[in-house]
Amino acid sequence: MKKYLIMNFLVLAAFSLFSMDWPSSAGVITRNFGWNDQGQPILGVSFESAGPIRATDHGEVLFQHVNGNSASRLVSPLGSWLALDHGGELISIYSRMEKNDFAEVPVSVERNGPLGEAGISGWANRRGVHFSLFDRRERRWINPAMMVTPLPVSTAPQILSVRLRNWENNIMDIPQDGTISQGRYTILVEAAEIFLGTNRSPLAPFRISGSINGLEIGRLNFDTYSAQDGSLMVYRNGLVPVRQIFSPYPAFELETINFASGQVILEIITQNAQGSSRSAVFRFNVE
Repeated sequence: MKKYLIMNFLVLAAFSLFSMDWPSSAGVITRNFGWNDQGQPILGVSFESAGPIRATDHGEVLFQHVNGNSASRLVSPLGSWLALDHGGELISIYSRMEKNDFAEVPVSVERNGPLGEAGISGWANRRGVHFSLFDRRERRWINPAMMVTPLPVSTAPQILSVRLRNWENNIMDIPQDGTISQGRYTILVEAAEIFLGTNRSPLAPFRISGSINGLEIGRLNFDTYSAQDGSLMVYRNGLVPVRQIFSPYPAFELETINFASGQVILEIITQNAQGSSRSAVFRFNVE
């Protein structure tokens, strides 16, 4: 954990000197990095927009693909997309754009330079763009919230539900001042960040942590996803496969605990990228 925190600090320190802009100035964010999409994490930020898409910073065109302009007859989930290399192995990817040939996009693109129009290509079901950041050196997807100019002020992430899944795979509500049986339980947290403005969709929080009787039991960070041996890994008290965190149930698996007999004070804390936090406390007995 110490190694991860030091690495994360260095990443944040480097990125704090390298602030980007969002690719859409008027778009509404519909999904963000870390959102649980039916058991799979979102690896970028999706905008609903009908306007121009612009480069987040100066970069060189690394690759471009026009939807349908391929020897393959298979539909690409990215649709029409373009990738920029910003140096230091950092790449920004703009996908699901309007079908065009990117003919007017220069090889070297300036910050806020036009890349094309928001579209409905690939697996998109609404007009917009999907924006992602990838570190080729470390082979990891980066939460744009760590690098891009801060979003409009939001409230602290709401804690929608905290539940337990027992050893028989049954999901139960936590009985406030009630009792549960001894055994092994997975703590499931459903949380969402609501932006003040035009955004109509709940978004994933930046961090979820929990403690039992004052001792931290789990910390789930939505800052990066690492690609290792063909699997995506997320940090939860160490790197673990995302399939251990994201499940079809619309919640995040914070940790699995063996509850022994006694009184339990469980606290869950959610935090957004700006540092605003919210907590919920549950008191119950184990028999």
